[in-house]
Amino acid sequence: MATEHIFIFDTTLRDGEQVPGCKLATPQKIEIALQLEALGVDIIEAGFPISSPGDFNSVVEISKVIKNARICALSRAVDADIKRAAEALVYAKHPRIHTGIGTSQSHIQHKLRSTQDKILERAIHAVKYAKKFVEDIEFYAEDAGRTDNEYLARVCEAVIKAGATVLNIPDTTGYCLPEEYGAKIAFLRDNVKGIENVVLSTHCHNDLGLATANSIAGIQHGARQIECTINGVGERAGNTSLEEVVMIMRQHPYLNLDSKVNSKLLNQTSRLVSESMGMPVQPNKAIVGANAFAHSSGIHQDGVIKRRDTYEIIDPKEVGVDTSKIVLTARSGRAALAYRFKNIGHNLSKVELDIAYAQFVQVADVKKEVNDEDLEEILKREQITA
Repeated sequence: MATEHIFIFDTTLRDGEQVPGCKLATPQKIEIALQLEALGVDIIEAGFPISSPGDFNSVVEISKVIKNARICALSRAVDADIKRAAEALVYAKHPRIHTGIGTSQSHIQHKLRSTQDKILERAIHAVKYAKKFVEDIEFYAEDAGRTDNEYLARVCEAVIKAGATVLNIPDTTGYCLPEEYGAKIAFLRDNVKGIENVVLSTHCHNDLGLATANSIAGIQHGARQIECTINGVGERAGNTSLEEVVMIMRQHPYLNLDSKVNSKLLNQTSRLVSESMGMPVQPNKAIVGANAFAHSSGIHQDGVIKRRDTYEIIDPKEVGVDTSKIVLTARSGRAALAYRFKNIGHNLSKVELDIAYAQFVQVADVKKEVNDEDLEEILKREQITA
């Protein structure tokens, strides 16, 4: 079976930048956008033009330099928003306006103070108005995760008829379980007239730690676009992590789904975003965390040294990491110690290794991690010249 293409919609520069303290200047945004294009993302959501002059300018300047990826600008279902987004996209080679409105009863009643019928009218009008400026219109049904499926289907069918090309089904609050979210996508796929003519998109938040799982469930049930961010940055607990969904698809070829992302640039891109935003990546973060390919347990170290895939399902080089790390701690064994000695140019005999190991354990009980300088000191102290 041929592999189906999953569009990667990166919103690091829009949803990701909404994190308090992570404001980026236009030159930083341009640098990240160019890196995202090199990475191979299909769509770059460059900003929310009406929100500020700076955001407007960033979308304009990014549009000037990006040649291949689609450039998307966010708007609410408000004419002024949509017009401003269109103005910001005037230089884009492949422009997209992303407009929408809340569809859950909570949003309709408490946030918008409206009715389902009026929201439906606003959704249709927004898409038709946006269509006057660009051909590619993505509609988001905010809080779709908590929206009644029958009403959500009505909205989706109406905006398709109005001219939408992409339907974004956000789990805005990160509430859904993967089974629920997958079933919602399947319901729309099976019950919305004209759904075969548009792209269904996932946009999942990580409030309960399920953003990646929900996105994968979405594409398993018919979505063909994933909206995500580098390092999973975003509002509150963050968004779907780009690096995670890309590598999940690649590590499970039986899904017959893949992106065109150059995974060897993932680590480099992660570092750029982290440094630009001043947002450290947690060490145990999947794929790009400092400990993602680090081993400190003696049992694990012995297995990895003998054959990498005993404990690593991804070759570090595939995501831009030079090699696995054998970290020497009090839990490390002789195999790891011999490996690290060999790496710094010392091939110890069994007797020498036993002597060195006895000293190593004493050092490791005092220090969290034993480094190469400590190893050289052990050899000097024990007068081992191997």
